[in-house]
Formats: sequence, structure tokens, C-alpha cells
Amino acid sequence: MSSSRLNMLLAAAMLAAAFALLPASADAATSGGASSQSSGARTGGVSPDDPEFKPAGKAKLVAGKAIPPVDAPPEVVNAINAANKIVGKPYKYGGGHALVEDSGYDCSGTVSYALRGAGLLTTPLDSSSFMRWGGRGRGKWFTIYTNPGHAFMIIAGLRLDTGMRDNTVPGQIPGRGPRWAKAKRSTRGFTARHPNGF
Repeated sequence: MSSSRLNMLLAAAMLAAAFALLPASADAATSGGASSQSSGARTGGVSPDDPEFKPAGKAKLVAGKAIPPVDAPPEVVNAINAANKIVGKPYKYGGGHALVEDSGYDCSGTVSYALRGAGLLTTPLDSSSFMRWGGRGRGKWFTIYTNPGHAFMIIAGLRLDTGMRDNTVPGQIPGRGPRWAKAKRSTRGFTARHPNGF
């Protein structure tokens, strides 16, 4: 037998063997079988149901209190529940710093109280200290906007603030203490920070 004929037969046999393996490997790849997982190969894209890549839900504001979204992690639920406890209290300069449970709260005391309730902060911080806390930029669930004179935060789409609140909510007087608001406010001149992982 000539070497060229032998090479052709060998090539045909290898091609036939490759085609015989195709359906099994395709089934394994589409069904997430062990062969595709063990090789470390990705089958392309991520599931739209993967919680890591879904947009965060939005909290609702009902009668001045926030209701956490159903997809919120426990830290978010706990922060919202903590903030709801102090919403309606008066503004008090230094409030929430010397005493965790205080008669009133200032801006950074309000942010600190919510984050402590979430288990994300152990000691209250002032607004300047928040400028270096956590990670840079906006977070998925929490964003603290801070500068040397003021701090407020967004939790699951709602603003927790002691000033410039949504005046459309009955009983809310601007600048009188911790309140929730749907309305946005300017973030010009503020540094955005977030708890790592959130």
C-alpha cells in the first residue's frame, strides 16, 4: 500500500472518530455535564437567573417607611429595618455618635445607624471619615454620598437623608432629621462610597 493511500485512510479514520465524539460532547456541554465542567470550559454567557448579574430590586416607600425588595440580601433588609426605627426622630447635631440609641440623629449618625443595623459598621463615623470608608463609587445595594459637611445614603433605590427630602410625603419637613425619600438630590461635591460586596 502506498504511503499517500495510507495517509488518506488514516485521515479518514481520524475524521470519523472526531464526528463520532461530537454528539456526546455537545450533549455534555449543553446539559452542563461533568465532561464540560471538569475541563473548565465555559459554554458561553451566564444564566439570566444568576443573582450575581441581576439588577438589584428597589425598596418601596409606604407611609414614610421603607419596605425592602424581596430579592434583597439580609444586610440590606437589616439596614432598612434599622433605619425605619429612627425615621421620624429629630435632627440632633452629634446624634447617634456618643449613643447608638439616641433621641435624635445627625446625617452621619443616621448613615452609621443603618450600617450598624446591617452589621457592616461597628463604630459610628462622621461624614469626613465616610469619604475613606468601604469601596470607591456606587454600590449595587448601598451608596453613601459624603463630603466634610454632609452624608446621606441610597439603600435599594431609596434615599436616607436628614435634609432636602421629598416634600411630597405628608408630614415630612425638610432638614428635620432622618427620613426616606424617593426624590433624588444632587450629588455634586460628594464622594460616593459603598460597603465592599454591596
